[in-house]
Amino acid sequence: MNAITRPRYTPVLRRLHWLTAILIVLAYVLIEQRGIFPRGSGGRVAMMQGHFWVGISIFLLVWVRLAARLRGGAPAITPPLDKITGMASKLMHLVLYAFFIVMPLLGLATVWTDGKEIMIPFTSIVLPALLPENEELAHQLEDLHGTIGEVFYWVIGAHVLAALWHHFGRHDDTLKRML
Repeated sequence: MNAITRPRYTPVLRRLHWLTAILIVLAYVLIEQRGIFPRGSGGRVAMMQGHFWVGISIFLLVWVRLAARLRGGAPAITPPLDKITGMASKLMHLVLYAFFIVMPLLGLATVWTDGKEIMIPFTSIVLPALLPENEELAHQLEDLHGTIGEVFYWVIGAHVLAALWHHFGRHDDTLKRML
């Protein structure tokens, strides 16, 4: 089978994958670069709001992505993976999907327990808080959100390195299936 006829993910899944990757990078850039603006400034608020809404977008997209994945499945890798590599691959994807779900929920919980309002962009609509205000819990959730975010620099890096290893080291079509 040549490279043109090898199975690939569906166009929808490929687009969702790369859109998610772009949004993850954007979420990290927004939160990491918020410090270029002074606390309380409009620029800093915009960076924080941007981070928040990009996270919510990722949360919504992951459900679309999971539905598309269940419907479209995953094309087989050629040559097939050994059992241990296959299990590692499944675990990596499970961890990534969990990250896409848990992190936005932690962000929401942090904002709500901190007593902050969540406004829908470009409207005056405030989302109702689903958790009571609790400053101590808000700080704990914020710390957990930040710690998981830092750990995921490594997980995301491992995902990228694994894709490159498959392509350049193992010479399989893992990466090509997503291009």
